Amino acid sequence: MEFIDYYKILGLDKTASAEQIKKAYRKLARQYHPDLNPNDKDANKRFQQVNEANEVLSDPEKRKKYDQYGQNWQQAEAYEKARQERQSAGDTGFGSYGQQEAFGGDFSSGDFSDFFNSMFGGSARSGRSQVKFRGQDYNAELQISLKEAYTTHQRVFTINNKNIRITIPAGIANGQTIKLKGHGGPGVNGGPPGDLYITFNISEDPVFKRLGDDLYATIDLDLYTALLGGEKTIDTLDGKVKLKVKPETQNGTKTRLKGKGFPVYKKEGSYGDLIITWFIKIPVNLTEKQKNLFRELSQS
Repeated sequence: MEFIDYYKILGLDKTASAEQIKKAYRKLARQYHPDLNPNDKDANKRFQQVNEANEVLSDPEKRKKYDQYGQNWQQAEAYEKARQERQSAGDTGFGSYGQQEAFGGDFSSGDFSDFFNSMFGGSARSGRSQVKFRGQDYNAELQISLKEAYTTHQRVFTINNKNIRITIPAGIANGQTIKLKGHGGPGVNGGPPGDLYITFNISEDPVFKRLGDDLYATIDLDLYTALLGGEKTIDTLDGKVKLKVKPETQNGTKTRLKGKGFPVYKKEGSYGDLIITWFIKIPVNLTEKQKNLFRELSQS
């Protein structure tokens, strides 16, 4: 059987401290834990390797023996015999097993490699407390319209066969992500659940374009109202508004409507502006009389 490099399994070097070993183990054990990787044989194998590496490197006696013999691990048996002779003479050698607090899952010797069982005689610690792992975070996307994003409203999600009612605040931005704490995957070994992250995708509106908290819209205006002035009723996300149009309004003229834009996120009563751009429509299908009137105007 081949020598197993436990430091390499944990991504550490031989100078790693006990705290570094603990952190590396916790990270990898969570990554490959069977409860988080169901039906994944490769992950299960890696989990067992990580656990075995931790079993050795987190125990001062096992680690010292492992470091001392390394590639010459076959000499461990002779070492053990000599150690027992010293113990019989009153020398406790490296000390006794089980003095270091364990932080792994419950594993029997059958979960360890032949290399481990040969070097350590299957002396895995038992009765150890299991690590509590936080559950996985979930990510979801929600498509809503600009009109829906304009008002505070509720939606119901189904996560793990459980209905979750959420309130979407008015003014939510396209691409914005909110976190629902504790609505992710279940924890492992009694650990806390993960979180649910929801990213909002806001559909483009056929009339209004949103830039920050301001809305922009291009509105048709007939030539006669543009020339003579008058009134024009337009739609906003908050209902209809009647605007006064100044005489001789030019094509492309902009009109700003204060407070008729988009609500400011989580600032109740605060709104951006609505900027209207007038697009003057040229009349079509004119009668001869109407054409003559325009000819007269062009010559005046």
